[in-house]
Parts: sequence; structure tokens; C-alpha cells
Amino acid sequence: MPDKNNKPVLIYDDDCGFCRFWVSRWKPFTQDTVIYKPSQGVAENYPQISSQQFKNSVYFVASDGSFCSGAQAVFKTFANAPNGKWLLRAYEKVPGFASVSEWGYRQVAENRQIFSTVTRWFWGSSMQTPTWFLTRRVFLFLLGLVYILAFGSLWIQIEGLVGEAGILPAELYLKGAETHWGAQRFWQVPTLFWLNAGNEFLYTVCLLGAGASLMVMVNFFTGWALLMAWIFYLSIFNVAQPFLGFQWDTLLLETGFLSLFLVSWRGNINEPESSPSWFIIFLLRLLLFRVVFSSGVVKLLSQDPTWADLTALYYHYETQPLPTWVGWYTHQLPQGFQEFSVVCVFVIQLGVVFLIFGPRRIRYIGCAALVFFDVLIILTGNYGFFNLLTIALCLLLLDDSVFSRWLSTKGEKSKVSVFVIQKKSLLKVGLLGVCIMLYAVPLLTTNHPSIYVYISKAIRPFHIFNSYGLFAVMTTSRPEIIILGSDDRENWFPYEFKWKPGNVEKKPKFVAPHQPRLDWQMWFAALSNYERNPWLIQFMTRLLQGSPVVIALLENNPFPDTPPRYLQAVIYEYQFTNSEIRNRDNSWWTRKLLRPYTPILRLP
Repeated sequence: MPDKNNKPVLIYDDDCGFCRFWVSRWKPFTQDTVIYKPSQGVAENYPQISSQQFKNSVYFVASDGSFCSGAQAVFKTFANAPNGKWLLRAYEKVPGFASVSEWGYRQVAENRQIFSTVTRWFWGSSMQTPTWFLTRRVFLFLLGLVYILAFGSLWIQIEGLVGEAGILPAELYLKGAETHWGAQRFWQVPTLFWLNAGNEFLYTVCLLGAGASLMVMVNFFTGWALLMAWIFYLSIFNVAQPFLGFQWDTLLLETGFLSLFLVSWRGNINEPESSPSWFIIFLLRLLLFRVVFSSGVVKLLSQDPTWADLTALYYHYETQPLPTWVGWYTHQLPQGFQEFSVVCVFVIQLGVVFLIFGPRRIRYIGCAALVFFDVLIILTGNYGFFNLLTIALCLLLLDDSVFSRWLSTKGEKSKVSVFVIQKKSLLKVGLLGVCIMLYAVPLLTTNHPSIYVYISKAIRPFHIFNSYGLFAVMTTSRPEIIILGSDDRENWFPYEFKWKPGNVEKKPKFVAPHQPRLDWQMWFAALSNYERNPWLIQFMTRLLQGSPVVIALLENNPFPDTPPRYLQAVIYEYQFTNSEIRNRDNSWWTRKLLRPYTPILRLP
């Protein structure tokens, strides 16, 4: 007997907790297109189906009175949901799919107690369909915080890095780009600084970026604020040359781009927010997976012996760019613990990371493990805003049931299904999918020229899809550049940086989420030679010229009155001291002179 409202009916066993759980999860998919009824209350209306049959299977009764059971009933139920017909089509047209589906359904039906226990363990006991309103709000708050920290960090150093009297002036870089690219320069180097690359405009972009970030944090015109923050950061990224080429910079750009499609773009701020797109949440989780998993894969593919024999962490804490004092203490731990820690790194980056795609409680475990891993990195090293941004992505593994314990859901449209891509969102999602496809497909093609390769190159300046993978090869020693100045070539005095090692008694400090870009680049320069780091010669030239904005990037200027006549960079090898030496000499480092890094420089 069809329902009096002429709607299909799914009939289930209400005495089965497993059935009740999944029916409650299916209802948001089909909304009001299917009526769900327990067999205990309607069995007499369907004499053609026995009570034992109702106990053994769910039944789908169509509007015309026809009925079916098992996997077919489930698929016909889903066919009434938006975007849900593909399972029924596969059942009806794909050879073998129907028989495999029915076999699987029988196994579950005959072992409902076991599967009920597994379900409760994986998904929890809550029968409510998960929503991500609060999750989105928390994520966007943290993303806005990361943006504002990034812009604030750049504010205090951008003039010294790329200002008019900085190390690598943005104006000169853009002039070179104009000569090289010609009319294509606006696409190849997308930046607002084509309008003006002077100091005032550099500061203005940082200030506007911080303002847009604050708007994201307080949920005020969030879509437009995210777009502005992304444009401002991309503009700085494309003129900062080597100083903004780190993986967390591209990660922020890619995360910021995806987040443009996560918000509702309300025309009226008093209008209730629409539900977050499950598709975009999935892409952000996939981004987290790529970041973590790639970092594990590159360690294996590099064939670096320190990862292969589990000795990488013997060296990591003292050879990383900017260690912390906690890193010094961690370096003193026994070798067995260091080897165990390397194993844990591989377990997390190559194993635990797959929990990102698991059901609710599995995702929670994955979130906890990844956040714990990032906290350990924060304690032992300074990596700017990288770990905070990664933690923000990790929190997308949680749903509103977690955050509702501390945050209010007032004003949210919590009953809207988060699994349905609404029609008004199709254009946004379509554009996003096309961008990712056009960038991802070339990675799977051969090296032969193709339209995809050209499109890939065309969109690469916007950094909406990037490669990741940190510490593929572990540095086993720490060469450190020390810059010395002299007026007579007899007496040399060192310039002291704010954060990188110099004075051996200087305690390693916490500086993240601020990233001192010059200190970081000095670490990279020490791993090669000055011919491969022409910016370093320009930096030393600015010191010889006495540029105030460049000197402001340093902690100590040994020539406060007039610049020195001569400069030279030399290489020392630094190592952490042990507890005995530090207690005796109050020094955190030991060092020995290796060689000159540059010839002696002077102005013409």
C-alpha cells in the first residue's frame, strides 16, 4: 500500500539499534522526499510482507505500491536524494555490482550486533547527522589569525627586505620582470605592486591585509575579506623574491583560495549562513593529507641514509634553521629515544594521516595525533605560522558536536544538509574543480607538450595548487655564516642577528609565529656558496652603505656611527653543547671556524 501522500516509504526494524542509527543518518540526504516508518507500526498495512521479512531486511515501497528489499531498497532510497541516483544506476547497469551489494547487505543483516558495535565505535552513539557550521567558524577564525600574523610579521621587516633601500627592492624586481615578460607581466607576476612598489604602498598592503584578516576573524563580510587577504598576500609573495618562497607561504595561498568556496558570500550579513559545502571541506582535508603524506614520502624517495637508519633526529634539533631552547634539551635525549621518534614520524606521516578519511571517531583520533605532532614541532623549532595553519586544517576533521560544548550554534541553519551541493553553489564548485583539474592533470601526463602543460604554466603564478614535502634530506652539520666588519682589515667585529645563532652564549629562543625572513635565508645560504645567493652580496652592500632599514633587521650593529670600510662573511660550524659544558661555560653552542664564505668586500 503506497503512502497516502504518494511518497515512497522506507520500512525498517525499530527494535534494531543499527537500523535506527543509519536511518537517522539517511534522513537528511532525502529530506522530505522519502517517508521512514518502523515496521512495528505499519506492518499490518503491508500483508504481502511477513513480519520475519521485516526483521531480516529494510523494505522500500514505491509510490505505485511496488516494493523491494536489501541493498536495492537502500539504493532506491538514496535515488530520491539530490546527486544520489548514481548508486542505483550502478546497481542496475554495472555487471556484478548488484550481486556483490546484496551479498554485502546479507552479511551485515546477519551480523547486526557486531556491526552495531563497530558503528558505535567508529561513529559514536549520536544519531544526529554531523554539521560543520561551528567547525567552519573555528577554522576561519584561525585562518584569519594566521593571515594577520603573516601580514604583521611582514610589516616589521618588509621595508628592509624589499623596500626602496632594502636588500632586494621590489621596484627593481618589477622592472626586470617588465623587461623579461613584456605585456604578459601582469599575468606572470600577478601583484598589486605594478601600481606602486614604494615603501608606503608596501606598508599599505600589509595594513590592508591585516585589516581583511581581522574581518575574517570576526566574521564580517567574510568572503570578500578572504578574497582581499588572498590577493594582498599573493601580491607580496610575487615581489618578495627568495624571502617568501617557503612551503607555508604557498600553503597559506592554497588554503586561502579553497576557503573562498567554503563561505556563503551572503549579500546581507543578517541573512542566515548556508551550510558549508562538504565537497570543499573534503578538498581542504585532502590538502592536509597532501601536506603530511608528502613529507613522509619525500623522506623515503630521497634515500637519505639518516632516515633509512633512523638517525635523522640525532641531527635535526641542532641543524634546523632556528632551534628553540626546548630543542636543545630534546637533543640531549638518548639515542634510543631519537630512533623511536623517527619511527613515530613515519607512522604519523605515512600511516596515521590516512585516518583523515575515516568515519567520525577515527577522524577524531587522526586529528588528535596530528595536532599533537604539530605541537611538538612548535616546541622544538620555529617554523613561522606553518604549524598553526596545519592545526587549523586538522580541526576540519572535527564536526559541530565537538565545538558545541564551548560555542553557541545560535543563528545557524543547522538543519540544512551539508552533503548536498546546492544549485547556487554549483558555479563556484565548478570553477574550483576546473582550476584543480587543469593544474593536476599535467602532473599525470608525459613530458610531451600539451594544452594541459600550457594551462598549468599559465595558472602557476597564482599558487592555487602546490607541491609539498619537508626535510627530504637531513642536514648533518650546521654551517653558520657570520658577517664581520672592519675599518682596517686587522680588527674585525661581528654583526649579530636577532634570532639565528651567533654568540655561543645566546640562548635559542621562541620566535614563531613571527618568521624573521633574513635569518631564515642566512641558514639556506650557508648550505651553498655566495655565487648561488646573490641576494647576500646585495645585503652586505647595504650594510656597507649603512642602510638604516636593513640594519634594523639585525640585533647588533658594531658600527653605529659610520659603516665599516670592509665586510667579509665567514663560515663556522656550530654544534649544541652538552649539559656539562653549558653548566660550566653558560654556552648553548660550540663553534669552530671553517673558511671564508665571501672575499673581502668594499664599496667602490
